[in-house]
Amino acid sequence: MPDYHEFVREILSELERWRARGDRVAMARVVATRRSAPRPIGSKLIVSETGELAGSVSGGCVEGEVVEAAREVLAGGEPRLLTYGISDDLALSVGLPCGGEIDVWVDLPDPELLRRLAGVARDERRAVHFVDLDDGDERLVLEGDDDVADDLIRSGHSKVVELRGRRVFADVFGPPPRLLVYGAVDTADSLCAAARALGWHTIVADARGRFATRERLPNADEIIVAWPEEALAQIKPDHTTAIVVLTHDDKFDVPLLVGALGSRRNQERRRERLVEAGVDETQLDRISGPAGLDIGAQTPAETAVSMLAEIMAVRAGRDGGRLKESSGRIHAEVAGA
Repeated sequence: MPDYHEFVREILSELERWRARGDRVAMARVVATRRSAPRPIGSKLIVSETGELAGSVSGGCVEGEVVEAAREVLAGGEPRLLTYGISDDLALSVGLPCGGEIDVWVDLPDPELLRRLAGVARDERRAVHFVDLDDGDERLVLEGDDDVADDLIRSGHSKVVELRGRRVFADVFGPPPRLLVYGAVDTADSLCAAARALGWHTIVADARGRFATRERLPNADEIIVAWPEEALAQIKPDHTTAIVVLTHDDKFDVPLLVGALGSRRNQERRRERLVEAGVDETQLDRISGPAGLDIGAQTPAETAVSMLAEIMAVRAGRDGGRLKESSGRIHAEVAGA
């Protein structure tokens, strides 16, 4: 979730510093994009009443106008929805091949709600910040407190929704996706390196302590020496957790198998073992094996790219084909895993 990363890295420390000295804060956030856009939906810019800035909504091309709107809100103006067309020239200046359009909501968020939101981000909990785009009414709903919010959290992205006939921006917050790799082989660290570049949290588990070491797995955020059942109990996978099994051993594969590296013959054998273990055949299609997209990968690093690309495609509900042959939007909304 880019919202979480941006909020924690670019905004949270500044927000708390400003609040500690008693400053009021205006916030601008991208609530919708059309065509290419400099920043994703959910990107934020905060402006203190002393004129300090943190975050970004446009990569710089319309930032000045947004800041002026934020200052007007701080001076007592009404919350407002702004629409900007990003010209081709401006788009190129921020690294885009073509222009686009963004909608930016600017308001004066409730200080108590911001304090709660900071706690959600710091504790890596999940929540949805609802903002009515007509009157600015806002509320924060934690995971488990509301079915609508839970569905949005599971979808993994912020967006404008219609609730009770009102247009509402649902800003989804939560920790980054997790990648659990079982099997401390060379491809495991390559997978971790690629996933970390995306901002994911990476975990490698293996029952063999001599393999599961920091020297062999420098890109893993966590290393766990445990049997599959123990690793699952410790990690508690959820809908944002992707699991890849690299062990080629039934005693590891059967409890953990979601994506596996190996020959098609091995996949059939594993499928039979899973059915024997009581897995419903209708659930077996969730298993991807051999794992990865068909890109001709050979090295561990190339194989990691192939496998991670398939995980991303599944999360986005895409088939992983060539973009030039796709009629859909290039930047897909991320679906729940």
